[in-house]
Parts: sequence; structure tokens; C-alpha cells
Amino acid sequence: MSWQPAEEPIPGDKHSCAALETIIVPRARDIGGFSVRRALPSVQRRMVGPFIFLDQMGPAILQPETGIDVRPHPHIGLATVTYLFEGEILHRDSLGSVQPIRPGALNWMTAGRGISHSERTSPEIRAAGGPLFGIQSWVALPEDKEEIAPAFEHYAANQLPTIIGEGKTIRIIAGTLFGAPSPVRTASPLFYADVSMQAGSSYPLDPDYEERAIYITSGEVDIAGDIFGEGRLLVFRPGDRITIKATATARFIALGGTAMEQPRHIWWNFVSSRKDRIEQAKEDWKSGRFALVPGEDEFIPLPEMGG
Repeated sequence: MSWQPAEEPIPGDKHSCAALETIIVPRARDIGGFSVRRALPSVQRRMVGPFIFLDQMGPAILQPETGIDVRPHPHIGLATVTYLFEGEILHRDSLGSVQPIRPGALNWMTAGRGISHSERTSPEIRAAGGPLFGIQSWVALPEDKEEIAPAFEHYAANQLPTIIGEGKTIRIIAGTLFGAPSPVRTASPLFYADVSMQAGSSYPLDPDYEERAIYITSGEVDIAGDIFGEGRLLVFRPGDRITIKATATARFIALGGTAMEQPRHIWWNFVSSRKDRIEQAKEDWKSGRFALVPGEDEFIPLPEMGG
């Protein structure tokens, strides 16, 4: 999804939980019929592992004859990761991919040296209306893979391993958790999971990965005696074994991985280890040098915003 203007997230509530390094509380912003909450990047934390962008879309009910229309726009140096809890989005890209994404499935688009794509509500869904709720994140590519060829992969919900038991359901979107590997190919070590918990259940977050966080989408959880509700990105200190307890029915995204070898620059939809590469991408989009999305005759122009 294209970077939409949004206010910076605000610092979290004061807390005494020694396990937490940062709490980020994203502000909600209406972008035409539904709200978006951006947790990354923020002033408090630019990245968690390779994750450099995290948006919550909805939850919303789109009225009949309405929908989302994110016109074609470009990306470099990252992979977009789209995962829905409810609803459907139709993805099209400059490789010729046309793929609806539905709850529990995964769209993983590697921009590499450059790709453009659109995200819209299909005519069938638009006519009927319906819910929309999900997460889109961006994963920065390692420096030696920033200029790889663009690619798109879709994984159906039944392709992603799911662990059920002890009052929780864990869908492993990417990486390996509890000995179960996801088939999703990633450019660097990371994990990404959709965790649903019944009240009273526990989720152990072991220090298998260098940087770890959870983003709570519903309910509330207890961590070392402190209670945290929905709309919070909780970033944990490295090395600690953490137990997350659900005080009510709860759902969260668990994410993290190995820290990037050096900081990343981000401007609009472009991510790179080099500022000059972002300047080149700006000029390439402005001059029409990105590949186009077949069947689309619109595009989002280069915004007038600070570098």
C-alpha cells in the first residue's frame, strides 16, 4: 500500500515492565471510509528486525458501492507483506500478477530494484460492501539484495502452518516458531505470526530472534503483571524469555528478526541503505521509468514532501 500521510505515533503509557523496551501507540487516521493506524516507523522506534513499516487497516465496514482504490505506485528496496483478518483486497502489479488476498492468506511482493502495484476493492466486493481489517508491513531487504529482481508470491491460508492447542491458535506467516517453518521465502532471518488467544492462555516468546515485538489488534494481554490493550506495539528487550498471558480473548501479530546491518532511509514508498538510490527512484517514477501495471491507466504522482 502506498505511504499515506499520517501523524507520528505517540509514546506509550508510562510503564514499569522491565521486559519492554518501547511502547508505541499509533494514532488513527481516516483515509476515506476506514481508519489506518501506523506503528512503524515512529520517533521511538524506526525498525524491529527488518520490519520498517507497520499499518493496521480498519476494522471497518465498507458500504455497498464503496471500497479502497490505491492507484499504482512504486516501491524499491523492500518487500510488502499484506495479511487480512477480514475482507478482501485485489492486488495487481507491473509483473502482471493479479491476486485477490483473503483472510489468513499472504501476499508477499518483493520490490527489489523496482516494482509498481495497485490495491483495490474488486467490482464484486464493491457492489456488496463488507468488512475490511488487516495488517500491511514492509520488510527492508539486506543491502546485498536491495537490487534483486522484483517478484510476487501468494500463499493460501492452508499453506501456512497453524498450531492449535492450550487455548491459542498460531498461524506462522513467515519464519519458524515452535519448530514449525513457514514456506514463505524471506531475504533475512525473521518471524511473523498471527496469534489468537482465549482468556487465561499463555504464549511463550523465547529469545530465538534478536529483536521482537507484538502488535495487539484486539483484546488485552498481561506481561509481567502489566496490562496492555489493543492498538499497542510492544517492543521487547533482547534476550529475555517473555510470557504473554491473555486476560481476555486477544489477538496480536508477533514479529521481529535479525537487526539490519545498517540503518535504512525511507521516503514515501522507497527504502534503501543509500540516500542517492532514493533520489534516483524519485526521478525514475517522476519520469515514467518504472514498469507499469497492465490494465491500469492511473497512478499516484510523486508527492511534494520533504526528503
